[in-house]
Amino acid sequence: MGWTAADIPDQYGRTFVVTGANSGLGLETTRELARKGATVIMACRSVERGEAAADDVRDDLSRVEGDLRVEQCDLASLNSIREFTTRLGDERIDVLVNNAGVMAIPRSETEDGFETQFGVDHLGHFALTGLLLDNLHLDDEADSRIVTVSSGVHESGDIDFDDLHHEESYDRWEAYGQAKLANVLFAYELERRLLTADLNAKSIAVHPGYAATQLQIRGPEQSGKRFRKLAMRLMNTLVAQSAERGALPLLYAGTAPDAEGGAYYGPGGLANMRGTPDRQASSDRSYDRETARRLWDVSRELTGVTYDLPRPAAERASP
Repeated sequence: MGWTAADIPDQYGRTFVVTGANSGLGLETTRELARKGATVIMACRSVERGEAAADDVRDDLSRVEGDLRVEQCDLASLNSIREFTTRLGDERIDVLVNNAGVMAIPRSETEDGFETQFGVDHLGHFALTGLLLDNLHLDDEADSRIVTVSSGVHESGDIDFDDLHHEESYDRWEAYGQAKLANVLFAYELERRLLTADLNAKSIAVHPGYAATQLQIRGPEQSGKRFRKLAMRLMNTLVAQSAERGALPLLYAGTAPDAEGGAYYGPGGLANMRGTPDRQASSDRSYDRETARRLWDVSRELTGVTYDLPRPAAERASP
């Protein structure tokens, strides 16, 4: 039958930060964590939408065992990310779920001048993770985890270091593929650095398969492509699995005792688009350690966020 939300262990006493928690995968992840007793800090761009989502979870569950808290955090703004982490202070976090993202939108830039898909999906989470390392208490026995959400589209992605922000030319799907490949490269490189530092933490990459969320609709909507928007709605109805099912790899990586650091999990059925969580191989490019190190260094320079973690030995095995 495979792993389902019913298999999530009790999460009493554990605290999760979930980005993009007000809709889609983030909301369903929050819902199941709350059902199992976790404290969930819902990091959302809009506090108003976040509070509405939290109310939806409370209304849906006869009893919310955990605590839900909404905090403003805009991944398109390094200042907003820093303000969020400052508000958390030294609050302990057990699991960070890097979920928020945008997909295949018209070209735009973040507050800091980054191409939005690369800036939100990768650089924002790179900065957030680095700023929360102390909160994650990586040096104790608490089983801290960083879960980074990618996509099957990463397989077509490449990192264009000569034009990271697609200023010379822009294709919305190429930009999305680059951002999603960056997610996997980051997750693997972080795992290597955690291992090198001998820290008791796991960095895990996941993808939701084809899950019906608003993510597929927003790109055509912002482009004014009415027919494409209708086509995506039809595909979501006929082909996609539900957001609840799409959230399972995130929940597995964040809670399952046997989830492995450095792994890549996604749905195991129908061309990896549907089904229950399964460990999978990511693209060949995602295992390129030189690309991962270069991306790490560039991300550090662009965000100004440094990690107090050693570089992995060159001969260390790939995850």
